Amino acid sequence: MNGTKKKTKLRQIWQNSPSFSIHLSGAFCYDGNDMNIAMSGATGFVGRHLTKAFEEKGWKVIPLGRGDFREEEILLSKIRDADVVVNLAGAPIAERWTEEYKKILYSSRVETTKKIVEAMGKGKKRPGVFISASAVGIYDSGGVYTEKNARYADDFLAKLSLDWEQAALGAKDAGIRTVIFRFGLVLGPDGGVIQKMLLPFKMGLGGTLGDGKQAFSWVHIEDLVGAYLTVIDHSDFEGIYNLTAPNPTTNKGLTRALADALHKPAVMRVPFFVLKLQLGEGAKAVLEGQSVLPERLLEKGFTFRFSEIDKAIQDLVRKVK
Repeated sequence: MNGTKKKTKLRQIWQNSPSFSIHLSGAFCYDGNDMNIAMSGATGFVGRHLTKAFEEKGWKVIPLGRGDFREEEILLSKIRDADVVVNLAGAPIAERWTEEYKKILYSSRVETTKKIVEAMGKGKKRPGVFISASAVGIYDSGGVYTEKNARYADDFLAKLSLDWEQAALGAKDAGIRTVIFRFGLVLGPDGGVIQKMLLPFKMGLGGTLGDGKQAFSWVHIEDLVGAYLTVIDHSDFEGIYNLTAPNPTTNKGLTRALADALHKPAVMRVPFFVLKLQLGEGAKAVLEGQSVLPERLLEKGFTFRFSEIDKAIQDLVRKVK
């Protein structure tokens, strides 16, 4: 199936999906105040938003900091009473990838995940669900991919993502319901890529990265939070899900949407060689994007509030102002 037919099929699934999603209606949300959620990466951009959403429901969030992973007993004590374990740990990708930093990227994701899985397996009480992050960087940069129709890249980021997921799936072997979210680039008003882009765009210095043709799979932070709440509340969610909006765009599409929302020109262009000088091998993460569709979420009836890049960016710009 070519990319156009695949997008058409997924759009039909999305348009015909049930309208009962808890993301919009809240009809099936867990309203108890006795939920304990252990979370690595709780102080990061995504972690802050999830913490806020969980605490608004009366749920207790137990942050798992770096120090908690140095001694097994400390980690066990924090996970022991957790009903849900959320794993967001990982060093920033958008840095220069020296050989030393690649080791940090790997250990902060794979080794940390292994420690969480081992700790969960040793507890007398097992959490009801383990939700671990991954990335759409696992996919090749050519074509349009879903969870069921995928071609993986043959580079460091893809291999990192595969090992990260394999480490997380160890929880399934321990009898724990396991969900892996492959994140697209997360868009929010107070972190992530938008926060970095706002200042130069407001000054009229915005533009594309390279030629801007690279695919850009993204998700609004509110949809990401909604997906987590859905998975926690519905025990029939299990396995790997692409956490991306139903309509991926390109770097040029993102640039145009942000420039239009700010009523500013965006005629600058950051040359490829500048990004490679700054990020080294890590430049591939921004120069070779992936076009990814959330087929499994749509089939389960999950409703995205923000499916088009223009509306998502307009919403975020209003919140920043």
